[in-house]
Amino acid sequence: MPFAVHVLGLAVFAQGTSEFMLSGLLSGIAADLDVSLSAAGLLTSAFAVGMVVGAPLTALAARTWPRRRALLSFLAVFVAVHVIGAMTTDYGVLLATRAVGALANAGFWAVALVTALSMAAPHQRARATAVVVGGVTVACVVGVPAGAALGGLWGWRSAFWAVALVSVPAAVALLVAVPGDRPGDVPRVSARSELRTLGRPRLLLTLLVMALTQGATFCAFSYLEPLVTRVTGFGGGWVPVVLALFGAGSFAGVTLAGRLADARPDAVIGLGMTALALGWAALALTAAHPVAALALVLLQGALAFGTGTTLITRVFHLAPDAPTLAGSFATAAFNVGAAVGPWLGGAALGAGLGFRAPVWTSAVLMGAALAVAGVLSASSGAVRRPLTARRRPAPER
Repeated sequence: MPFAVHVLGLAVFAQGTSEFMLSGLLSGIAADLDVSLSAAGLLTSAFAVGMVVGAPLTALAARTWPRRRALLSFLAVFVAVHVIGAMTTDYGVLLATRAVGALANAGFWAVALVTALSMAAPHQRARATAVVVGGVTVACVVGVPAGAALGGLWGWRSAFWAVALVSVPAAVALLVAVPGDRPGDVPRVSARSELRTLGRPRLLLTLLVMALTQGATFCAFSYLEPLVTRVTGFGGGWVPVVLALFGAGSFAGVTLAGRLADARPDAVIGLGMTALALGWAALALTAAHPVAALALVLLQGALAFGTGTTLITRVFHLAPDAPTLAGSFATAAFNVGAAVGPWLGGAALGAGLGFRAPVWTSAVLMGAALAVAGVLSASSGAVRRPLTARRRPAPER
């Protein structure tokens, strides 16, 4: 695997830490800027919306840029807005930096995915995707807890400074490791042609499967704290352990999927989705049993990110003529799930259905994902059958 692919994973680690670290910093931000906790929570929403909207827009804007230049430009903007955010005393400015940072992150993601795939050998495409996505899982295991610890020691601004500082060596490494574009590397296909490619039904259904799968993942993940403290019976000190366990499973799942998905992507996706649906239901049923709950948290983290990584690779396979925009749509689908899933879990909790309700909601979302995948599989079979029939020799008379 080229070293530059690992450098892309490092940059994604820094940006993933920024995306998720606010969960441990909201109280400090609210107190420091004299805003309500719900207003501070909008900083997370602004980032999610910026990722969903920004992914296709930034990809369209940068689709003809040399890839190294695009990566460095997006990362420079990301560093700049974190420096501004760390220094500002105005809530409106901080909210704007979160939105702009999300736009830069979305653009970086889209270009990073296609760059990693272009540098990897054909039989290592899923593994290259796994290395990039692995940056997010490492952020969950290491970056987010570290950000929360920094916030507790030196205030929330120190976490913003840390993200900016970690991004600087990533930018230097990108400059050195990612090769400059040669003539012909920049796509010459028109934006209209790429968008037409992205309108293919099979691709749209795959993106819907991605969004539903990620919605299930983040629905349960967002409400693990009340589940393990109110149902499983763990004390508050166990919450970071449980979250880190989910992150460790995610990293293991991404790594394993990267090694298996190039050879058998259909098996990884099909078995992974089925196991996820059953696993969320099992967690909801056995949440009161500590050993079972811990084992399932680890397993579900592995299944969720392993399956999600393979789905990203499938999106690129279905849109070979629109790699940058395909990456942006995959990023948008990922973040639609990350935004909608927790909202649905919160609605289930708000309806008084109990602390297991978000996990049951995840099981339902995975059921919907399996149903869409079934439609996709049936439509693919319908397309292939006439071709098979035409190859069949005519009967002898």
